[in-house]
Amino acid sequence: MRTLAVFFLWFLLLAVCWPVALLALVLAPVVLLFSLPFAVAGVCLGAVFALFKAILFLPARLLGARV
Repeated sequence: MRTLAVFFLWFLLLAVCWPVALLALVLAPVVLLFSLPFAVAGVCLGAVFALFKAILFLPARLLGARV
């Protein structure tokens, strides 16, 4: 549903101001490519924090606590 809304908003922008709509169409993949390293870094940081949590809670889990 969100994709359909974006599609119609882009067509509205195309009708109102076509140069900006075409510029947005061309720049969207470039912005996506620049944001990919940040997304990968976010996933890696999440994995590191999950590892730290697992290491910190390991003694409690070994002693039988339900965490």
